[in-house]
Amino acid sequence: MWHYLKRVLIGKPLKTMDEGGQAITKFKALALLSSDALSSVAYGTEQITTVLITLSAAALMYQLWVAALVLVLLFAITLSYQQIIHAYPSGGGAYVVASTNWGQTAGLVAGGSLLVDYMLTVAVSTTSGTEAITSAIPALYPYSVLVSVLIVIGIMLLNLRGMRESASFLTVPVYLFIGMIIVMIGVGLYNIMSGQITYHAAATPLGDPVKGMTLLLFLRAFSSGSSSLTGVEAISNAVPNFKEPKRHNAAATLAIMAGILAVFFAGITFLSYYMGIRPQSSQTVLSQIGGAVFGHGVLYYIFQLSTAMILAVAANTGFSAFPILAYNLAKDKFLPHAYLDRGDRLGYSNGIISLAVGAIVLIIIFHGQTTLLIPLYAIGVFVPFVLSQSGMIIHWFRTREGWWIGKAMINLLGALISLGLVSVLLLLRFGNVWPYLIIMPLILLLFYRINGHYHNVAKQLRVAEKERADIHEYDGATVIVLVSNITRVTSGAINYARSIGDYVIAMHVSFDENPEKEHKTAQEFKEEFPDIRFVDIHSSYRSIATPTLRFCDVIAKRAAERNFTTTVLVPQFVPRHPWQNVLHNQTALRLRAILNSRENIIVSTYNYHLKE
Repeated sequence: MWHYLKRVLIGKPLKTMDEGGQAITKFKALALLSSDALSSVAYGTEQITTVLITLSAAALMYQLWVAALVLVLLFAITLSYQQIIHAYPSGGGAYVVASTNWGQTAGLVAGGSLLVDYMLTVAVSTTSGTEAITSAIPALYPYSVLVSVLIVIGIMLLNLRGMRESASFLTVPVYLFIGMIIVMIGVGLYNIMSGQITYHAAATPLGDPVKGMTLLLFLRAFSSGSSSLTGVEAISNAVPNFKEPKRHNAAATLAIMAGILAVFFAGITFLSYYMGIRPQSSQTVLSQIGGAVFGHGVLYYIFQLSTAMILAVAANTGFSAFPILAYNLAKDKFLPHAYLDRGDRLGYSNGIISLAVGAIVLIIIFHGQTTLLIPLYAIGVFVPFVLSQSGMIIHWFRTREGWWIGKAMINLLGALISLGLVSVLLLLRFGNVWPYLIIMPLILLLFYRINGHYHNVAKQLRVAEKERADIHEYDGATVIVLVSNITRVTSGAINYARSIGDYVIAMHVSFDENPEKEHKTAQEFKEEFPDIRFVDIHSSYRSIATPTLRFCDVIAKRAAERNFTTTVLVPQFVPRHPWQNVLHNQTALRLRAILNSRENIIVSTYNYHLKE
């Protein structure tokens, strides 16, 4: 049943040679990897105006200057990540760049930041989409957390089906949103030029100072508006997913996405300023612009639907980039090797599932109200921006390829603005970003513990040439068979033990409840196997594991003195149907777990398969 359900939800397995068929074109990559960045225009301008309105309506004119600075940063980041795509086409983005040029610790800071950020991306995007859904259907508001979790599970299943299928599905909401924003900006500018929309900006002329305006407030607005740039780095993490030529297609997709994002952000901010839009608790800035441009007819509702859809599917950017980043960290032995494995549909399934679980945990912890996490979400992106762009400066000075001085200057501009933004977030939004200062050291500790474990395992398992002649040879084998009662399972296990062991012992643990039954078990065994030593260990506390371990330790010590190995054979029967396992106790599983802790004991299982 599980096998059938899995095939329905995920699809039948693909052959490894089909991997090339899963590569995506620029058209689909734009839908798959840009949904996070493009969806941010739905709240980027609003974040700026929300900060500026705290001073006065006149201060809203500064949203144009804030937007201009955000666009400069977008330009520098785009050029920088295009360079990263060409220089480091294996994926991994900021992690690979920072590791190569700044060292492993800096790379792990970048990689760890992005791993957490992708979880926040999924959580923030799905809860934003849920808010749009519950606004349209208020009856669903009490179930907001459940709706968000179901959206995450749905996107996870879509990604488990493979990149091509998820990209095909996402083309509809992403390109619908792109089309509606283009129409809104175009119609809005036409209405302005034709006089249908009049100038409603604050009375203060553009360029005149506003009383009370400070640099700190301006920087606070800039840090809020820069949330529009989250997701720009995702394409550099997913270069291996593109069709050949991978570098060219990835760089071109990034340029197209950045161009669309710049036009949308600039257009929405200008319309917001010109119309004198102010943030409201009941209606978003984008919704107010849409209402002013389209009225409240069919186009307006299509526009709102496209916004809700793009916010809901923006989480897919994280599902595309997280598994590749986790793969690169696992390849360097900083995450479990399970992240290197491909699933039935050739995607990195463990990375996809881990991301979904992490996002669901965040949604549940914050009860679906993750808007306060946006500053933390931003610093998780801009710290890797700083490390990757400054790392590219080192890269150019080391390689000196092409027009390297000009490229290094572009990276320097992006690095300085990103560093300034991180500083502003730490100084002005410390109440929101302080968890980053706790989470990152813990993640680094986890990375190094995992890496240390893998190095220790490799060191202990490696066989040097000079040691091969010293491999120990044994004189014989002692086999201990664990016996609960006399059945076909016991008979088969005893016969197998005879075939592999020089000395066989049967061990039974008895309790106080029924001494007659225990005596009968011993008698039956001796009649059935007179040549096998039977040992009955009495347990007054109904424990099987502890007496078994003590007895095996004693036998193993004696066997070692004779230069014998010690194998403990655990008999068990296997039901025909997996669901039947819940009907039986798991004593064999517990015994194997506790015996595995002993270095001088080999644990083996004898399986007897039931036919019905």
